[in-house]
Amino acid sequence: MRDTVARISATFTNGRHLRDGSSTATDDAGASSVEYGLLVAAIAAVIVAIIFALGVGVKNTFNHTSSCVSAGASSTC
Repeated sequence: MRDTVARISATFTNGRHLRDGSSTATDDAGASSVEYGLLVAAIAAVIVAIIFALGVGVKNTFNHTSSCVSAGASSTC
């Protein structure tokens, strides 16, 4: 039991954690990865929204052009 407590104590005082409970700089890498992942997801969502918005506009333009072509030269488009 004492050996286990000594190993745990050594890990927290000499390893990844300092005596005052603060963590070392290597523990921030996980948080940075999560932040980058959220940023990439937000950018992807914006790109998808823009593509859908442009798609609706292009679809309406093609439908209007198609109806004008189908109506023939007598129509005013």
